[in-house]
Amino acid sequence: MAAEALAINKVETGQPPHYEPYGWHHWPDHPWMSYQFRRALGEIQEGGGSVSELFLAASRMTPGDKDSWHNELMRVSDNNMRRGDAEEAKRHIRTAMNCWLRAADMYRSAEFWLEPNDQRRLATFDKCEAATHKFLSYCVPKGEVVEIPYEGGKTLFAYYIRAPYPVARQPVLIAFGGLDSFKDEMWFMVGRGALQRGISVLMVDGPGQGGTLRRHGIPTRYDYEVPVGRCIDWLGGRGDVDMSRIAVSGSSLGGYYAARAGAKEPRLAAAISHGAQWDVHARMKDRDDNHGLAGHLRWVFGGRSMAEVAEICRPFKLEGVLDEMKCPFLICHGGHDVLGVSTASVVYDYAKKAGLDVTLRVVTEEETGAEHCQHDNPTLGQEIMMDWLADRFGIDQRSLKNERPVGSF
Repeated sequence: MAAEALAINKVETGQPPHYEPYGWHHWPDHPWMSYQFRRALGEIQEGGGSVSELFLAASRMTPGDKDSWHNELMRVSDNNMRRGDAEEAKRHIRTAMNCWLRAADMYRSAEFWLEPNDQRRLATFDKCEAATHKFLSYCVPKGEVVEIPYEGGKTLFAYYIRAPYPVARQPVLIAFGGLDSFKDEMWFMVGRGALQRGISVLMVDGPGQGGTLRRHGIPTRYDYEVPVGRCIDWLGGRGDVDMSRIAVSGSSLGGYYAARAGAKEPRLAAAISHGAQWDVHARMKDRDDNHGLAGHLRWVFGGRSMAEVAEICRPFKLEGVLDEMKCPFLICHGGHDVLGVSTASVVYDYAKKAGLDVTLRVVTEEETGAEHCQHDNPTLGQEIMMDWLADRFGIDQRSLKNERPVGSF
């Protein structure tokens, strides 16, 4: 497959902020940072901030300056955290939860551009988790902060939330991020939508992600069926899970993780690639150490250089693997994904030829949600993916009887 020209690399010198088919483009001179702004902006509608706060922070930033990005987002994040704590003390729990949820996602954004060895990185991540923990403590049912036994005495950090319906054994979605997304962001990308449809969620920091990378130093791995299998083992020990209805989703690079696990882990009843991946080595082999995310890539893959990362990536491919998948498989991909569009057709065509029960959903400009992982409209992405999963799980959404309105999480 010929290399695809990626919109993420297009620098538009001197252009003002404007709208593109993939969403709001805030700093055309700095497309990578504009992409992260678009991501944060989209998650606002799922509770991850407010429009005014994000634009206020952006107005104070020096475009392209990573320190000013961090500093200004920390200001609004800390303000929300303090307000949440103060409102909790007044027993204004709904307001406190809103504030903590905004703080969690803005801390996630604030952390993004920091170098792996920057002391601010883990400190900011800790604040992100602390905000999420406070939010989860007041969810109904209460969200659980858990650690999944993994390997060598280490654990995978995770959150488990039961759907708010009186069903003794519930179906479960195991949700992973990708190269840079982690469990706290999964609420805004898939978690809330699953709960609304009667599907519990286990949002996990797998190898190379979140706390599992930051605290244990565990890089990613190609055989993601192993951590997924550990998650299924853990779910099997609960007693409140329908073990015949366990699905996995992975976003961005996680699209590879989910497809690989769906092919190799027979206990999965469905798999979702939220952003198609085919051959990670092919995407990495021409990237050098000047790439915009080179430091992050080296950290996640455990390589000392981008050349070494490319070698580590050699087994990260679906050819000869996807053929083994027995469960239903959804590929949800943005039609104007700035990180590439053609891979979605490659994966779908291969899966179809192999006889898989595969669905390809390409999200269009007119719908919005055409960006990578629907970052410009994550609500639409959740609706598409979670309705597909509810249908595969045989859930009649008309029959769901709430213990508490889902929107009040």
